[in-house]
Amino acid sequence: MERKNLLYEGTNKRVYETDDPALVIVEYKDDAIAHNGAKKGTITGKGVINNRITNVLMQMLEEQDIPTHFVAQHSEREAVVRRARMIPLKVTVRNVVAGSLSTRVGLPEGTRLKSTILEYRYKNDALGDPLINRYHAFALEICTREELDVMDRYAFRANAILRTFLAQIGIELVDFKMEFGRLPEGSIVLADEISPDTSRLWDMRTGEKLDKDRFRRDLGGAEDAYQEVFRRIVSNIK
Repeated sequence: MERKNLLYEGTNKRVYETDDPALVIVEYKDDAIAHNGAKKGTITGKGVINNRITNVLMQMLEEQDIPTHFVAQHSEREAVVRRARMIPLKVTVRNVVAGSLSTRVGLPEGTRLKSTILEYRYKNDALGDPLINRYHAFALEICTREELDVMDRYAFRANAILRTFLAQIGIELVDFKMEFGRLPEGSIVLADEISPDTSRLWDMRTGEKLDKDRFRRDLGGAEDAYQEVFRRIVSNIK
């Protein structure tokens, strides 16, 4: 598979054309940005780690009947994925109160939720990715009711699968972000990534944060935290 012209460059990834119009190559970067771009830096090695973790978890979800855009790992930092038209919606799955949810609902971080919460954000940099509800999504023609029902179903199922797997390796899945795309025939697939960049992952024994919050909150040790998540996940994949 040959990497060709750069199609898109974002905060964490570059996307390239290939010799197959149905496939693209995603390259993961070490760049780190937080607080809507106000904080910028580098987490050394995270591109390699996020690529591998995402690929492993996408394959796991595919095996459990959640369709994804993943095709194959291309290199340490690159994956071949199916070309999908991204839906401008971030679906956040929350199991434990953390981050912005704590300030919005007035509960201390770490509070276990009685039931899983799904939140939606409209992907729009100029607006700061505002929090929206289902009816906004329909009125803004971001997606149809049927498509959002599919995304909700995949999100809840992915949460159950990933929580179970991660608990087995001593990691609590506090929350995580999912993004979806449409394939040319219109079907919905899980796209983007699942990694310490897009998830809150806490050590179940110590409560230590093993994710991007170490960078966001100037806690230090981000590289070590990413490496630890990588080690646990990869060493426990059969």
